Amino acid sequence: MSDTLLDVEDLRVRYPTERGPAEALDGVSLSIRRGEVVGLVGESGCGKTTLARAILGILGPGAATGKIRFEGQDILALPADQVRRTLRGRAITFVPQDPFESLHPLFRVGRQMEALMTWKAPDRPPASRLVERLALFRRLGRRRTAAYREAILSGLREVQIPNPEQALEKLPGQMSGGQRQRLTIAMALLPQPKLILADEPTTALDVTIQAQVLKLLYAMVREKGVSLLFTTHDLGVASEICDRIVVMYAGQEVELAPTRSFFAAPRHPYTARLLQSLPNEKGEVTGIPGGIPALVNPPGGCRFHPRCDRASDICRTMRPPPVELAPGHIVRCHHPLTVPA
Repeated sequence: MSDTLLDVEDLRVRYPTERGPAEALDGVSLSIRRGEVVGLVGESGCGKTTLARAILGILGPGAATGKIRFEGQDILALPADQVRRTLRGRAITFVPQDPFESLHPLFRVGRQMEALMTWKAPDRPPASRLVERLALFRRLGRRRTAAYREAILSGLREVQIPNPEQALEKLPGQMSGGQRQRLTIAMALLPQPKLILADEPTTALDVTIQAQVLKLLYAMVREKGVSLLFTTHDLGVASEICDRIVVMYAGQEVELAPTRSFFAAPRHPYTARLLQSLPNEKGEVTGIPGGIPALVNPPGGCRFHPRCDRASDICRTMRPPPVELAPGHIVRCHHPLTVPA
């Protein structure tokens, strides 16, 4: 069995707009190993969420080209119904940025978690025909799936939801923001997935609750051996929980590195500028000149070149190929930094 769980190769995503196609992803390539936590960092609009949606297979037909291999199968080449039945919500699950938007406000927590287990329980083969689904509902109506209920209660205990039996009777609006996010983590883990995509899952929480949820999420994926793609714009968070970090800029990945190497010796000019934009010990912040380019008719070559003080003519015309400058440290830059920034 290969150690690589997910392999994204030359992924391109285009969205139609009134001003022309927006090139949201431009030849993105990355991989995730089994049991690995990979951080996907970058400014808002860099393509982090689009990449997660492409992996989940929820983009429109023809929006994505390239390859997204999950355990050797190219998700983009599979029929949409097969992705829905066998991968999305089963082998690959999702933790949203705002749990309140992903939970139905009018259904009790227990009912929503039972519905999840009805369709995505790890011990139930995917139902592909209507007659199979109707038979399944009849069986569930007779036995009420005691085993599923116990799995749900166990999942709530694992994510430290107080009084799980009472929590099942609550509406999502009757729970705190931190409890709702713990709930979505429990729901992501219930199908026993191999990969979890977490899309900035602590953005809507206050700082103290963020730390608790991150610690919990990290402990859960380590304990269960699940791979995690963690998208964030917070480099401090990425440094705490990630094994490797992938930096994206305007739809392109520019640097991939082990976390220690990433912070100790960034090699792409954008990465160095990104780290320099964090407050130093004196509270000073160094911004990045210029602004993020539009994704409709974006700059050619390396999209960072209009803001880069190392750019040359080749940067404007040809996107740099990936080059491994140190073990596991890959950079797409014609003029990478040669000393730690």
